Formats: sequence, C-alpha cells, structure tokens
Amino acid sequence: MKSLMRRKILFYCAFSLISACSSGIALFSAVPEANSNDTNDIQVLYNGRAWRNLHYKIKGDQFLFSPEFLPGSVTIDGKKFDDISLRYDIYNDEILTITDHGILLQLNKEMIDLFSIYYENQIYNFKKLGADSINSLSGYVNVLYDGGTSLYIKYRKEILLLAVENKYDMFNQINRVFVVKEGEILRVGSKRELLKLFEDQKHQLRSFMRSNKIRVSRKDPETFKPVVEYYDKLQH
Repeated sequence: MKSLMRRKILFYCAFSLISACSSGIALFSAVPEANSNDTNDIQVLYNGRAWRNLHYKIKGDQFLFSPEFLPGSVTIDGKKFDDISLRYDIYNDEILTITDHGILLQLNKEMIDLFSIYYENQIYNFKKLGADSINSLSGYVNVLYDGGTSLYIKYRKEILLLAVENKYDMFNQINRVFVVKEGEILRVGSKRELLKLFEDQKHQLRSFMRSNKIRVSRKDPETFKPVVEYYDKLQH
C-alpha cells in the first residue's frame, strides 16, 4: 500500500512539474514575440553613441532654444517616434536624447529623416538635407514654410573667443534664411535680397509689406514667412 501511495505521489509531482515547465516555456516564448517590435524600435531609436559635453567651460550653451530637454518626435528610416525628449545641438548639428536608463545619447544622424521640437506653444519641424553639388546647404533645417516656394531656417552657433571680460569664450547664435525657388536653395538676409529674388512680384510684395507693417529680419526668421506665403498666392 505504501509503495502504491509513493508511486502516486511521484507521478503527481512529475505531472505537475511537466505542466509548470510547459506553461513557463509558452509564457517565455510569447513575451518576446509580443514585445519584439518594441524592442526593435528601441534599438532603432537608440542607435547612436554616448554624449559628453566638451564645451562646458564656454559661456552659454550650444543648444537651440533651451539647454533643457524638450518634448518632440523623431522619424528614423520612415518610422516616427513620438513623445521623445530632445535637445538640438546647433554647434555640432546633432540631436541628443536621454534613454530610459538616464544615458545621454547622440542619435545616429545618418538614419534620421525628420524631427520636431515643441517649445513655448509652438512646434518646430526640421528635416535633414543631404549635401550636393548644386546647393551648399546641408544638415538639419527648420521648415518654416513648404509650398510652391519654401522657406528654410538654418540655426548655428559659433564660439567667440575671449568675448566675456576678455577671459572667457562665448557661444553666439546665427540664423540663416534660405528660400527654395524652382528647386534651387538661395540664401537671403534682408528685404532687398528677398525682393530681388522675387523680382517678378516685387511691387506687389513691397505694397503688401508696407500695408501689413512687415519688417523682415534674420534675428526673427518668422518675419519672412508671410512674404513668401503671399508670393506663392500671387503665383496662382
């Protein structure tokens, strides 16, 4: 009797162990499969290298808008990642993010198509331009307007040597304005250059700017936008 009882107990234990193992294997194989896309996405997004600040002794900072991480999105090889914390280093023309583990990462520029930054209730949309033999503009540009004619802004920072008390170097921001007309990217920096570019509608544009009290300035690139938009309207 005892022998029979012992065999029943051993059989029950073996059956329970096999069932538990089978369930465990099924669960283990299902979890990676369910999260495989997420894992691949994270690998795509975090394809970059650890970042170190090499300019901490320079007054100011190398970032656009703010040295803080800002909410935004990134499109990498056609896939968009929303709700990403970003900083745009306009001295090196690179995008930084922070991983779930708190690592500062410089994203792989070769893979990035587009990115957006949300700052002070406004969304700034950037795209990456490749270098070619016709246009000298390359890297990330803010697409301020995109129509028959387009308006791009290139933000940069330079280092002014001994600019503070003749002791410290300082970052200084430069805004460059470009108009895309008939497939050619042309730099403009003043009202005169803008009207010369739009020579065919110069009188109408001058009147429009006067009546709307528009004064274009590189310090405020947004001032170019209504003029370019109006030029497009005149073309149709």
